[in-house]
Amino acid sequence: MSAGRVFVYGGRGALGAKCVSHFKANNYWVGCIDLAENPEADYNILVKKEEPFQQQESSILSSVGSALNGSKLDGIFCVAGGWAGGNATKDLVKTAELMWQQSICSSLIAAAIAAHHLKEGGVLQLTGAKAALQATPGMIGYGMAKSAVHQLTKSLSAKESGIPANSLVAAILPVTLDTPMNRKWMPKADFSTWTPLEFVADLFVKWVEGKDRPESGALLQLITKNFNTDVVPV
Repeated sequence: MSAGRVFVYGGRGALGAKCVSHFKANNYWVGCIDLAENPEADYNILVKKEEPFQQQESSILSSVGSALNGSKLDGIFCVAGGWAGGNATKDLVKTAELMWQQSICSSLIAAAIAAHHLKEGGVLQLTGAKAALQATPGMIGYGMAKSAVHQLTKSLSAKESGIPANSLVAAILPVTLDTPMNRKWMPKADFSTWTPLEFVADLFVKWVEGKDRPESGALLQLITKNFNTDVVPV
């Protein structure tokens, strides 16, 4: 018997893969939603980028329903996303559209999955960004998209949002995650201020198990100093 069932949206990326492996290590059935399969997951759903957004939602919801076969999810963890810089002088619409697709579209589909398949008292996690709490003139599209995720988190946690009763809806707001790609592109950075992926994955398992849960609607900054990470609500 598994400890429960979760889906990781973006389960092929660095953080998502760590979440999949961590939930598996804790005896959970894990589904992955991403552009490519994660071989460690129990079930994979591939996002078809060429499909219109509404069709993506329909396809993914149908696949989740088939995978669960009447069962309910203990948690949905949306760690999909990306980054693009740029101000208003060049490619503003292009970068904003890309950030919309990578951060907001995935978050909206995760919310739809929660509305249909999350059990009462379950967990829906979205991914914002600490940077988006202020102006982001050098990465306008990114800041807009992450700010929208923050607002979505608040709305989904409110009454009559359609999310099952007593569920936790929360967004993590990291600064920099300690991923192989970030180390490649920023080799001279201060890694002692980067948040370990293991910390985030462990946090999610605790929430599913009812431990250290924040208030629903919380925007949680992940502040790492000297290799120690604190979770600081906004």
